Amino acid sequence: MQFDTVIIGAGAAGMMCAAHVGGKVLIVDHAKAPGEKIRISGGGRCNFTNLYCAPESFLSQNPHFAKSALARYTQYDFIDLVDRHGITWHEKTLGQLFCDTSAKDIIAMLTGLMREAGVDVRLQSSISDITRHDSHFSFTLHHADKEAEITTRHLVVATGGKSIPKMGATGFAYDVARQFGLPVTETRPALVPFTFAERRFAEISGVSTPARVTAGGTSFDEALLFTHRGLSGPAVLQASSYWREGEPITVNLTPDGDLLEKLRSQRQTSGRRNITTELSHHLPARLVDHLSTQMDLSGNLADWSDTRLNDLVAALAHWHLTPSGTEGYRTAEVTLGGVDTDALSSTSMMAKDVPGLYFIGEAVGVTGWLGGYNFQWAWSSAMACARAIANP
Repeated sequence: MQFDTVIIGAGAAGMMCAAHVGGKVLIVDHAKAPGEKIRISGGGRCNFTNLYCAPESFLSQNPHFAKSALARYTQYDFIDLVDRHGITWHEKTLGQLFCDTSAKDIIAMLTGLMREAGVDVRLQSSISDITRHDSHFSFTLHHADKEAEITTRHLVVATGGKSIPKMGATGFAYDVARQFGLPVTETRPALVPFTFAERRFAEISGVSTPARVTAGGTSFDEALLFTHRGLSGPAVLQASSYWREGEPITVNLTPDGDLLEKLRSQRQTSGRRNITTELSHHLPARLVDHLSTQMDLSGNLADWSDTRLNDLVAALAHWHLTPSGTEGYRTAEVTLGGVDTDALSSTSMMAKDVPGLYFIGEAVGVTGWLGGYNFQWAWSSAMACARAIANP
């Protein structure tokens, strides 16, 4: 069986590429259905892109690599595609766009586009023995207890990273890259909750509060959530991509920066009340109770001098914590690192030294922030690849 293009991986990037690459196309995936990560994303409504998507919101050893693909297929291009297919959507915080009804609408759009393009879709299938001969690749396709020998001019690897292994995620893309001599950068779980020893925050599990979380010199202002295992919430997930084992993080529980003035004002009107009571007007009461076991929060507000209030606010703004680790790939939304961008063309996503071999999406060493950025990288890198193959 001969194809112009074979795409391994029927996720966001793989389906987007298959729908637009043209020619005789085969897409292969081990799952029972395409787009499984799309289906579960965004609480089932798929945060499919972000209005503020820009290269600065992506981590990569080469910070310039993603610029070309992102510029040539933008968030507005994908929004236009969604609109043309009648998918209604809404914006949440920080430019995050979600489907009004279901993430299945995005899957239906992509599978419909593949069907219109005549793409051969093989699910619950696997491949083995990839080889390259002259200008063609060949491999064995295993499907329903049958085997078929496949050849193709263009081989696109879109199998993602290691995140969420219960959904079948593996390091397959990295194995293929290494087989053909491409370097792979260190991979780590990203957009993942922090864990702490001895269930440090178990007693306040479920408490959420606005915070600024800083790791590796980069800060994010969003919600922080205390869990049985440690810390989660958008601010923590964002910061996790910049964290390294053994390093502390800093939590600022007063991101607005006006707590001192508020407490001084309350001292004039409610000075006879306990400091913990008044502090609970600004922080969750259960969190204040937890903090009172670690710092002196005794006495009435009227008894607190400006110096003492200032010290309290400073402590709340510079709460240094050292996670014992993260929840790992089990719950990580994406994988940080991957196929080294130095080995790929930023305009086509093709391996510089292996003509016809392409890597797109999460498999590549480009990782976006939380909030639709990684989906946009999937769309943009897929289109860069598809256009390069369709218009050599």
